[in-house]
Amino acid sequence: MADQSKFRDPSRPSTKALLELAARESTGKLKVFLGMAPGVGKTYAMLASARAQQADGVDVVVGLVETHGRSETAALLDGLEILPRKPVPYRNGVLMEFDVEAALQRKPKLLLVDEFAHSNAPGQMYVKRYQDVVEILRAGIDVWTTLNIQHLESLTDVVQRITGIRVQETVPDKVLEKADEIVIIDLPPEELIQRLKEGKVYLPESARRAIDQFFKLSNLTALRELALRRTADRVDEQMLAQLRQQGIEGPWPSAERLLVCVGSDTLSETVIRMAGRLATAQKSEWVAMHAKPSDREITDRAMLRRTEKLLRLAERLGASTVRLSAADLPGAILAHAERNNITQIVVGRSSAGFIERWRGRSLSHQIVRRARGLAVLVVAPDGEPLPAPWFTMPPVGAQTAAISVAAGAVGVAVFAGFGLERITRLPNLSMIFLLAVLLCAMSYGLWSAIAASIFSFLAYNFFFIEPRFSFTVAEPHELLALLIFLVVAFVTGTMAGRLREQATATRERAEATQALFDFSRKLSGVAKLDDALWLLANQSAAIAKGKSIILMDDGDGLAIKGGWPLDEELGTSDWAAARWAYTHREAAGHATQTLPTARFQFRPMLGSSGPLGVIGVEPGDGEDVLPASSDAMLQSFVEQTAVAVERTTLAEQANQARTAAEGEKLRAALLSSISHDLRTPLASIVGSVTSLRTLGPQMSPSDRSDLLATIDEEAGRMSRFVANLLDMTRLEAGAVDIRRDWVDIADTVVGAVRRAEKIFAGQKIAVDVSAAVPLVQGDAALLDQVMFNLLDNAHKYSGPKSVTRVEVKPEGGWIKITVSDQGSGIPPDALDKVFDKFFRVSGSDGRAPGTGLGLSICAGLIKAMGGTIAADSPISGDGGTRMTIMLPSTAAEPSTEARREGTQ
Repeated sequence: MADQSKFRDPSRPSTKALLELAARESTGKLKVFLGMAPGVGKTYAMLASARAQQADGVDVVVGLVETHGRSETAALLDGLEILPRKPVPYRNGVLMEFDVEAALQRKPKLLLVDEFAHSNAPGQMYVKRYQDVVEILRAGIDVWTTLNIQHLESLTDVVQRITGIRVQETVPDKVLEKADEIVIIDLPPEELIQRLKEGKVYLPESARRAIDQFFKLSNLTALRELALRRTADRVDEQMLAQLRQQGIEGPWPSAERLLVCVGSDTLSETVIRMAGRLATAQKSEWVAMHAKPSDREITDRAMLRRTEKLLRLAERLGASTVRLSAADLPGAILAHAERNNITQIVVGRSSAGFIERWRGRSLSHQIVRRARGLAVLVVAPDGEPLPAPWFTMPPVGAQTAAISVAAGAVGVAVFAGFGLERITRLPNLSMIFLLAVLLCAMSYGLWSAIAASIFSFLAYNFFFIEPRFSFTVAEPHELLALLIFLVVAFVTGTMAGRLREQATATRERAEATQALFDFSRKLSGVAKLDDALWLLANQSAAIAKGKSIILMDDGDGLAIKGGWPLDEELGTSDWAAARWAYTHREAAGHATQTLPTARFQFRPMLGSSGPLGVIGVEPGDGEDVLPASSDAMLQSFVEQTAVAVERTTLAEQANQARTAAEGEKLRAALLSSISHDLRTPLASIVGSVTSLRTLGPQMSPSDRSDLLATIDEEAGRMSRFVANLLDMTRLEAGAVDIRRDWVDIADTVVGAVRRAEKIFAGQKIAVDVSAAVPLVQGDAALLDQVMFNLLDNAHKYSGPKSVTRVEVKPEGGWIKITVSDQGSGIPPDALDKVFDKFFRVSGSDGRAPGTGLGLSICAGLIKAMGGTIAADSPISGDGGTRMTIMLPSTAAEPSTEARREGTQ
């Protein structure tokens, strides 16, 4: 594919630069007054500039300013609005802290917040004041603040080497990089020392100690250079950003990408900070990688915790983190560098000796030797002993157990050797000791195998090599055999120990994979939201070996929806952390930089449309952080559950939409029926009444009689329609009272036929009632209504010359009633629907007569009396419909359903 960059208009602004500019426009602007040390006048310069802004009409509020007893600084506060500080109980006293809530409620145009790197009192929402400032910037408030160069995170080790003091309060470099403006407050070191002697910085006693310790001329000169260099880098970055926004053509240098190798040793922190400074100076991206050999598993919890803390330090400094496992670590690191366009690798120098370097056990040496086309920076240790980069001694307790087991196994081998010598003469008893070494390796790992090898060497020499019971060797070949035995024992024990560690690691990975598979399988079968949340709570508590709790948004805010154990409660700080994690979509709470005093660490459950809720975990066993594998598994569980929650939510919404659509369809059918079946008779009645009122005297008696008949007929039609609606309502509500009287079916059928003949004068009805029809227990009025509805339905769908046949006869303990017409019939696909509410079949004229309630009412009433009703069509040729009713006779026992409904 052709390079698209050459077709871009060089005069057009950079899209990325414009997007960054748009993002900054939506937040407040941060201005940092940067100095090399306390006392250079940062706070004074900030207040002086703020007073000038206030004179120009800007709404300026002082959030927090520390004057440190300096009168000239305190004088600048006159006339400025100052927010009250927030009292925070701490131990036996009260600390006065910056009130973030009051600042957000006041919401000025410009807020002054001194001491950017200050650590907040325990119990506050954020650990550091710079996090308070970030929250205020999100609200669209401009902030001015002050900072000394020694408080930058990446310069901590440099400042310690310069001044001998380790700075505790630090600010991540990436926070300073996002500042919109940095103002350097410069002062020559000699002048600052003079101000210190005059008591303008500290009290005299404190000033003397400061001059002797921190405020040395050499220290201040070095810190001044650091401040000027960092400010120059920032100015250069701002200039490049403005050029990109204005579309000014390059040339632009190609971007550098750094890779820093992170271990668990003390040198790694220095390596990370140095890489952070290089990345900042070069304005480049950088990656922190932790690589471990795939042929062994690191089980030392202290080492794992150190590694996690170092990776988090790299993240705070602006790096992205990668974990790698491979048999060939240098090759894997270089391959990753090649795939990701890495230009520089930063690695700590290995303390391996000549033999280990010759065997390829020195990581830094191998990377330098095998690297091609990239720069490798090797950081040397600062004169302190370094452990091997990949091999560490187990804890003291584990060492004691391994050595004890090895000694016991070798002792058993010695007794076994003496026993075998009494039974038979073996040419070589060393195999017994090799067996002890292998058993120790397979059961207790590498260190037990090494100890067993050494003990076996000594025991075999002392007890079984001539001269016995001494460590001397009489024959040269015996010495050679003994040395070979030691080498073989050591190699086989090491290999067996490594094999055990690999098997353990493989088993753990298999268990993790199986856990992920089981969780996915169980989650895929979950249909309800509560089941999915309960599954996540149970599994997350098992991973953390502690507690878990799930909070979901129910429309009124977060509410507890699940947890393990079930009766877990949340404190105030836990609720605050949960809401922060939900709002900002970042982790908060325990072991984080936000509300770390909370018991739980909360993580957001993110869906495709935003956060769905949060899950909180409280690790057990006194752990501060979860291991990397457990953390990754937990995050996978959370993401899968978020997908399942969205799936169940969408399913519920689909069901609701389907129900609403069916209800809307039902309402539309009802309105259509009412509009037709009420409007038509009303129109006839109104027309007839109007004619009678206006033309009554001029009409003949026959015409008036016809109009009155029309009124009577249409009024009856409306009455039947309303009655059908009421009957349907009563049936659905279960309010139909079925009487159980003795009913003569013949009389009921004949009565319904006669009523239909009066109303439908042109309809021909033939009746055939068997004389052997017995009495039934039922409701005569309801049976009459059923028969009338069936005759009415036959009249609507039959021609004027057709004949409707009614037949009643007993059949096997039942009474069979059939109503047959000679109409156009019912389509086969509509036979199962004719008894549904509002379902109508189009007649011969293409229209659907009636309301679609008559047959539905018939079905409901017959079922209530313990009978059945069915429709057949066609019954003769291509047309005709037969409605068949089956009612239990007095000789047959009514059905269970009939008895139940009959007692209602």
